[in-house]
Parts: sequence; C-alpha cells; structure tokens
Amino acid sequence: MTVLNGHIHQTMQKVEGNVTFHTAASTAFPQPKPGAAASAGPMKVPAEQLRSLLGVTDVNYMRGKHALAVIDSTLE
Repeated sequence: MTVLNGHIHQTMQKVEGNVTFHTAASTAFPQPKPGAAASAGPMKVPAEQLRSLLGVTDVNYMRGKHALAVIDSTLE
C-alpha cells in the first residue's frame, strides 16, 4: 500500500511494514528536513537557491500489482 501526501512542505519517504509513505515536494515555503531545524517555520534561503528547494511530484500508475513511479523534480 502507498500513501501519498502533500501540503506539509517537506519531502520525505518512509516505510512502515508494508505501507510506503511519500510526501510531495513543496511549491512554496520550503521547510527543513524533519528534526533538522532549531525552530518551526519556513527556511530562509538566498533567492538564487529557492528554486532548488521547491518542486513538483509526478506519480505514474499502471493498473495491477505494480509499484508506483514517484518522481520528484525541483523547479530549477
């Protein structure tokens, strides 16, 4: 089973038992990786780095017992 999630502004993947969790890339206000920041809130980054921290996620699905193709891409 795969759980797809967005809107939390952090990209992460996790497997628990037979469940795979994949969180989509953020299109605004990037957050640091879980546990990596001193406090909550968006990361402050130089303008020239921002597009490398934002992105979109595409998911390709084929009917049947196939794994999902999850592709994260930055806005660069």
